[in-house]
Amino acid sequence: MNEDNFIPVYLFTGFLEGGKTSFIKQTLEDRRFNNGDRTLLLICEEGMEEYDTKDFDKSHIYPRVIEDKDELNPINLQKLYTEVHGQRVMIEYNGMWTMNDLLNALPDNWAIYQIMNFVDATTFMNYNQNMRSLVVDKLSNCELTVFNRFDKAAMDKMEFHKIVRGVSRRCDIAYECTDGTSEYDDIEDPLPFDINADTIVVEDRDYALWYRDINEEPEKYDGKRIKLKAMAAMNPKFPKGTIALGRKIMTCCVEDITFCWLATLYDKEIDLTRPKWFNATFTVKMQKHKLYKGKGPVLVVEELTPAEAPAQEVATFY
Repeated sequence: MNEDNFIPVYLFTGFLEGGKTSFIKQTLEDRRFNNGDRTLLLICEEGMEEYDTKDFDKSHIYPRVIEDKDELNPINLQKLYTEVHGQRVMIEYNGMWTMNDLLNALPDNWAIYQIMNFVDATTFMNYNQNMRSLVVDKLSNCELTVFNRFDKAAMDKMEFHKIVRGVSRRCDIAYECTDGTSEYDDIEDPLPFDINADTIVVEDRDYALWYRDINEEPEKYDGKRIKLKAMAAMNPKFPKGTIALGRKIMTCCVEDITFCWLATLYDKEIDLTRPKWFNATFTVKMQKHKLYKGKGPVLVVEELTPAEAPAQEVATFY
């Protein structure tokens, strides 16, 4: 499909009272954004703050409330869009619904252009403790997280920073402070291994960080030589000479442990009737592979040496 045929979707996520409605209202009042394009505004969560809709019609803003998750489906969303003769979509998303619920519901020609996450700093730690999987869900895909009601005197930026960075290194972080000021997070996050070394050595405790980084920025690893400990596995459906090299990673809680692996080229005989641990040395090549259905980081093995499992078999983001 030609890119010009995609319908732009601007997505605003976060939990109740996080500041989504306030930001959307400010955006719609900004003439640089609200330039007359017919905008379908999908409201999936109604908080204390409400929209003043009296000027919406003449501004070509058409709000529609999605009260139930069952209403999130391609047919209904396309129907709403067609009814208003829309040109773009804004979504105020329900923080208790997962991103997959939405992504699976979008019509094929809807493309998410931007994702922003809004958080009430006063309740964030409680959400992170009690609804960790939903916090991770919202942080995983957003380009910017805004912490509203941030009290510089009583709150530690580093605590918030670590939680965000434990999920995503790409997400920008901003703080809307109780004293009326706004600040961007400028805390540096050096990787725990030397990306410029002749051979990058990834320690057991750093596997999750490395795996996330190579998936977020695979090009910077192209041609790099790496040593790490990982589990090798095989599937009968894999192409000949291909194995999976990876580790189980816990993204948020015990229920979310997943074997996270990369396509690996290894042309020697190997018994993988069950997964086994190895010390692996390989070079990363950015190339097409059937398992990726396109281009991706392929590991070309130099050496596999049998190894004991690490002390902590499931990798975490600290």
